[in-house]
Amino acid sequence: MRSIKKIYFILIITIITFLMVQCGENKNSNDLQHPESENTESTDVNVLKGDAVNGKILFDQTCSACHGIDAKGLPNLGKDLTTSNFVKNESGKELLAFIKKGRPVDDPLNTTHVAMPPLGGNPSLKDQQIKDIIAYMRKLNK
Repeated sequence: MRSIKKIYFILIITIITFLMVQCGENKNSNDLQHPESENTESTDVNVLKGDAVNGKILFDQTCSACHGIDAKGLPNLGKDLTTSNFVKNESGKELLAFIKKGRPVDDPLNTTHVAMPPLGGNPSLKDQQIKDIIAYMRKLNK
């Protein structure tokens, strides 16, 4: 009876070890397939981790209505984000806060005189999704 318990114990430990190794391998292989999911703001003090691949999908669904499908902006709507010093120079934390808050028409820094709605008009966006969008914008704005 005691040897059966010992065998079960060893079997359980082996299975747990196997599962832990497999989880680690899946994470590493995913990082190789999507290098964009690494931090795209390595010099940013406020480091944000975002997945640029997912960010592109979210950008297309939310931001492209004003900033264009290519992120180069649309006349009288959104600015070109591919050359934007704002996207380039703001910290990840500042961009996250900006996208969450938006920019009203009467903001003195609003040069387009078109409001940017909070969350780009998509109230369902979560912080991680915004971080993904930021990763995508940073990738475009090199």
